[in-house]
Amino acid sequence: MKATVNAKKINTIDEDVHIGISKEALKSDFLDNLFYAQGKFPALATKHDYYLALAYTVRDRLLHRWISTAETYTRQQDRTVAYFSAEFLLGPHLGNNLLNLGISDQVRQAISELGLIYEEVLGQEVEPGLGNGGLGRLAACFLDSMATLEIPSLGYGIRYEFGIFTQEIVDGWQEEKTDKWLRYENPWDIQRPEWAVEVKLGGHTENYIDAGENMRVRWIPGWTILGTPYDTPILGYHNNTANTLRLWKAEATESFDLGTFNRGDYYGAVQKKLVSENVTKILYPNDEQIEGKELRLRQQYFFVSCSLQDMIRIMNVQSIPLTNFHEKFTIQLNDTHPAVAIAELMRLFVDEHFMSWDIAWSITEKTFAYTNHTLLPEALEQWSLNLFARILPRHLEIILEINARFLNEVRVRFLGDSERLVRLSIINESGERYVRMAHLACVGSHAINGVAALHTELLKKEVLADFHTLWPEKFSNKTNGITPRRWLALSNPRLTKLISKKIGEGWIKELSELKQLEPYAEESSFRSDWRFIKRSIKEDFAAYLRRSTGYIIDPNSLFEVQVKRIHEYKRQHLSVLHIIALYHRIKSYPNQDIVPRTFIFGGKAAPGYYMAKLMIKLITAVGEVINKDPAVHDCLKVVFLPNFNVSTGQKLYPAAELSEQISTAGKEASGTGNMKFCMNGALTIGTLDGANIEIREEVGAENFFLFGLTAIEVQMLKAQGYNPMDVYNSNPELKVVIDLIADGYFSRGDRELFRPLVNSLLHGDPYMLLADFQSFVDCQSQVNQAYLDKERWTRMSVLNVARSGKFSSDRTIKEYCQDIWQVKPVKIDLLSQDEVKKSMLG
Repeated sequence: MKATVNAKKINTIDEDVHIGISKEALKSDFLDNLFYAQGKFPALATKHDYYLALAYTVRDRLLHRWISTAETYTRQQDRTVAYFSAEFLLGPHLGNNLLNLGISDQVRQAISELGLIYEEVLGQEVEPGLGNGGLGRLAACFLDSMATLEIPSLGYGIRYEFGIFTQEIVDGWQEEKTDKWLRYENPWDIQRPEWAVEVKLGGHTENYIDAGENMRVRWIPGWTILGTPYDTPILGYHNNTANTLRLWKAEATESFDLGTFNRGDYYGAVQKKLVSENVTKILYPNDEQIEGKELRLRQQYFFVSCSLQDMIRIMNVQSIPLTNFHEKFTIQLNDTHPAVAIAELMRLFVDEHFMSWDIAWSITEKTFAYTNHTLLPEALEQWSLNLFARILPRHLEIILEINARFLNEVRVRFLGDSERLVRLSIINESGERYVRMAHLACVGSHAINGVAALHTELLKKEVLADFHTLWPEKFSNKTNGITPRRWLALSNPRLTKLISKKIGEGWIKELSELKQLEPYAEESSFRSDWRFIKRSIKEDFAAYLRRSTGYIIDPNSLFEVQVKRIHEYKRQHLSVLHIIALYHRIKSYPNQDIVPRTFIFGGKAAPGYYMAKLMIKLITAVGEVINKDPAVHDCLKVVFLPNFNVSTGQKLYPAAELSEQISTAGKEASGTGNMKFCMNGALTIGTLDGANIEIREEVGAENFFLFGLTAIEVQMLKAQGYNPMDVYNSNPELKVVIDLIADGYFSRGDRELFRPLVNSLLHGDPYMLLADFQSFVDCQSQVNQAYLDKERWTRMSVLNVARSGKFSSDRTIKEYCQDIWQVKPVKIDLLSQDEVKKSMLG
């Protein structure tokens, strides 16, 4: 890749090369950054150098918007959303920023004229793996929507040195490798050491009397670490807003002990540095051991303490009294991971700023809102009191006081109902005592929301039923959404071009305008164009898959996809049972009229979750047998896509034709992968679970393949004494499928390998796979018939996209702003160069 440039032409451009968006300005700034930022010239530059030069060129244009936004918010003291999340799965920045700036075409031309390949340069970006899946990706979509809607906001989280592990598949098993996303410099964030804060851990507390004769508590920490912020601009689409994502890195207050070193203890000299930096070393350490649990609690406390101290700093800069904290900020807790922030804000108010308890609690409760993301009891975080006392002694005291006052309120409300007190208590008293973080979040927040209609109803009736009885006014539903900028406009440019040609580009900011596509579903020429685009995308994905994994797949086959975190309740193994049933049918009756299918799986299993890892092994083992069998070579293919992430998703979602959303009804909170598939024209086969229900309502029952028990039917069947062996013995095809697995057909004769999975299904089946098997197989027959009718399938695909407008995260954020946050948009005008200099000079 050699760059040949007409330097004379570039040097005579009229606009500022750091903010200009013409092709010539971009080329000039690109070469400046290659030379001055990278210290390279074309003969020595690597592809990554070119990526960094382009990233800094784009960042120059972001900074103008970023500074203008910060100046406006500071001057106007605007009410601000603080979004607390342990995960932000952003995906690659460069392409998204080019789209939002509206300069993709100019940059493509500039790069081409420099003798470089645009796609290769963008492909050098290392994706930051700062999230595990849906939770972190939702947070990223929300940041994008808040910036696009011009909502003043700050995202707060952790700058993990090593993100979610890199997944490799070795002999069919998942192996975890370190995600070294920072091995090269990250051009998108800026370190702010001047805003670093100290965070206390461990130690003990002591009482004292202050000058006003008031009893106070002083926390004497066992050790202190430093939190340093790194800021990333989050740009809105085609506006001037650039909000901030502020991620915290843990560092030692003193990184090198010279005295210890001089005594010959070389390891001891840097021990504080090592111990401190471990706090933000890795995303989600394995918490099976006590050391992992301790580290997770330290991580959660570290980032909320840093963030709350930072918010108080902002109030001081803007000269806003601390008693107006809840008027300046609204804090959204993205699940229970940041819930300890409630106790920390009380500590800061009461211990550090000497507020009375009642005033501090009133402000705290008005500040926080809590989003619940799970219906699984085991996923509701609890921390043992012993662990809490060791790591956060003062916070345990505060939580116990919050709980005592709360339970007094409950006693008055529900006289004599001692069982209700036990159920509502923040402290779980059964066996070893635990702090229930979801209960703390409910008590300390003025609003509680679920993330899909069914999920919210199940929260009200089951998971948080007692809190709903106590405070029904706190509860509301906010169905999740995804940003159409990344997940359609950026990921699927060919479909975007076709849509915009017909209805204009307004849908990118107002997704409900996709409704205008509906009449085109009846036009044969439009359907033909639609099919041509889908086919070309499938061909591109097949080529990518062959290059990256060696898998060879047929673009003529139906691409059926399930990509998500591997978990028993998500039921990837139900899909495997269907694949084996198809395989057996074809082997037994080779002349059947079966649509050729490529089954594509992807997703990571938690490192300590053996059953999920065994599910991956089952998928790959079944694939190994089927893919090598010449009898089904033209009919079936099974693919496991390693290390599924945002970048891979941007390639796969547009290529998919059938989206599997097959979790047990009543287990999935919402799901957002279902929305990404739908928005890109894939049809859904799914249960009435999570947001599937609302997708089906929007796109029409006739454009959705429904199967399986409902949440109520699941409960009823379990109450009646569900016995999976009865299903196994009464369904001959299911029995053949299970027996093939149990007898070692897919494990080279090893009958022990998959025994834990088989035993789980036959002697318990907690997620009702066998109960839903026949319904799933029957529904797949409907899929087969629909796919054979290309015109019908295309019409259904068009209508899925046309009716996906509800599932924009812009709609979700508007609902949060109106119902919970009470935050209004703020228009940003770009500062002139003179105004920037003036603001810098004070």
